[in-house]
Amino acid sequence: MIRYIVRRLLQGVLTFFGATFVVYALMFANQNDPLQALAGERPISDNVRQALTERYHLNEPFIVQYGYYMRGLFQGDFGISLTGRPVADLLDRAWPVTAQLAVMAVVFAALIGVVAGVVAGIRRAGIFDNITLVITLVLISIPIVVLAPVLQLFLGVQLSLFPPTAGSSPSFYALMLPAIVLGAGSLATYSRLTRTSVVENLRADYVRTAKAKGLTRNRVIGVHVLRNSLIPVVTYIGVDLGSLMAGAIITEGVFNVPGVGSALFRGITTEDGPLVVGFVSVLVIVFILANLIVDLLYAVLDPRIRYE
Repeated sequence: MIRYIVRRLLQGVLTFFGATFVVYALMFANQNDPLQALAGERPISDNVRQALTERYHLNEPFIVQYGYYMRGLFQGDFGISLTGRPVADLLDRAWPVTAQLAVMAVVFAALIGVVAGVVAGIRRAGIFDNITLVITLVLISIPIVVLAPVLQLFLGVQLSLFPPTAGSSPSFYALMLPAIVLGAGSLATYSRLTRTSVVENLRADYVRTAKAKGLTRNRVIGVHVLRNSLIPVVTYIGVDLGSLMAGAIITEGVFNVPGVGSALFRGITTEDGPLVVGFVSVLVIVFILANLIVDLLYAVLDPRIRYE
C-alpha cells in the first residue's frame, strides 16, 4: 500500500509540472498586452509600463518566466496579480467558497442520484425506472447556462424559496440553489451509473449464491450489491469533485458567488497570468489528491482489491 501511494504521488508530481507548464504556456502565448487589458481604455505611461513589465518579468523569455513562477511556488509564493494583490490572498477568499459549493453539489447529487439509481435498478423497467430515465435525460440535455437563470427566476425570484444571489459572504442557505444547479448534471450521471451497475450486479453469480444461502433480500442488496455497484460511482465522484470546482464559472457568475470560477473568469478576460496559473495549480493538486483517494477507496468497497 505504501509503495503504491508513493508511486502515485511521484506520478502526481510529473502531472503537476506538465499541467502547470501547459497552462503557463497557453497564457504566455495568448498574451497580447496584459497591462493594457488590465487598464482597459485608459492609457498607460511608459514609466509605469516599464516598471510593471520588469516586476512581472514580461520582458523575459517564456521558460525564464516559468522558472521564476515555479521557484516562488515552491517557496509558498503564488505571485502577485496584475491588480497588485497577492494571489495567495485571492485564493484564501475564493477557495473556501467554491470548495463548500462543490461539496454541497456532490452531496446533493450523490444522495439523490444513488438512491434513485438503486431503486430504478431494483425495479428495472418499472414506472419509477422510466420516470427516472426521462428526468435524467432532461437534466443532462439542459446546459447550466440555461438551467441556472431558469431556476434562479422560479425558485429564487418568483417563489422566494432561496436567495436569488449569494452575495459577498454567502451563507450555507444562500449556496443551496447554486449547489442544486451545479449538481443537477452530476445527479443524472450518478443515477444512471448506479442503476446500470445495480442491474449488472443483480445478475452476478455471487448474488445467486447469497440468495441460495438464505440471506434476506435487504442484506443481499444493501451489503453485497450496493458495495460493488458504488465502485464506478465513487470513481466518477472523485473526478467530478475537481470538475465542479473548476467548472463553476457559469454558476458563480449567475448567482454572484465570489469563488474560483469568478476569479478565473476575471483573470482570463484581463489576461492576468499569475492569477490564472495560481488558481489552476491548486486545481491540479485537488485533482491529483481526489483521484488518489478514490483509488484507495476501492479497497474499502471491494476487499478483493489489493495494492501491492
